[in-house]
This record gives sequence, structure tokens and C-alpha cells, in this order.
Amino acid sequence: MKVTVTVSGFDAVDEALERAAKDVVPEGRKVVSKGALNIKNDWRRRWSGISYAPALPYAVTYDVRASGTLISAEVGPDKAKRQGALGNIIEFGAPAQNTVPQPGGAPALAAEEPRFLAATEKLGVDLLEGR
Repeated sequence: MKVTVTVSGFDAVDEALERAAKDVVPEGRKVVSKGALNIKNDWRRRWSGISYAPALPYAVTYDVRASGTLISAEVGPDKAKRQGALGNIIEFGAPAQNTVPQPGGAPALAAEEPRFLAATEKLGVDLLEGR
């Protein structure tokens, strides 16, 4: 015996997926950009007040790129900016110079992770629901 099952309503699903595919990169770029900005600001805050590197927090910048469906952000000290070249020494320390690490980037990234994951999940839901 054969049973035939008929399912309808996939037109709406197809439309939602097409709409989501069109908007995912521009909207995803906004989410990545906001996360990168949050990391930059937190990192700057964590490095504020270092007496021997007062300009270092202002060297922390970010850049967002999109290529196809890949969206990436780079956050950290810009070595071309004043005191930016000190970033690695401050973040990771320098045993030869007896400098202890003063992490700013790693904790800023860890603090942003749950917010970023929630924003990414919300984006997926909003795109599929047509919001």
C-alpha cells in the first residue's frame, strides 16, 4: 500500500530564504561591525591609564571586510599610530624587559563573545521572519 502526502506552503519558505540570502551580508556586516566596535572600545578602556603609554589606547582601531559571504573584522593596535607598536609588548609582556602582560584584547574579545553570538542568532531569526 502506498500513501501520498501532500505538503503546501513552501512558497513562503522559499521567499523567506531568498529574502534572507539577499540581506544576510549587509545585515551581517552591521553585526560584525558593532561587535568590532565594542571590542575596540572595551580594549581602549582596559588600556587607559597606563602611565608610560598614554597614547596606546587611541592606537586600537578596527576594520571590517566582506568578501562574498565571508565577513571579517580585525581589531587591535595600529602600529602606524602613536605608541601602537607597543601593543604586543603590553598585551603579552616582554620577559627580556621584565614587562608583565596587561591584556586588553583577549578580555575584550571574551566579553563581547556572548553579545555577538546573541546578535548573530537574532539576525538569523529576523532575516528568516522577514523583519
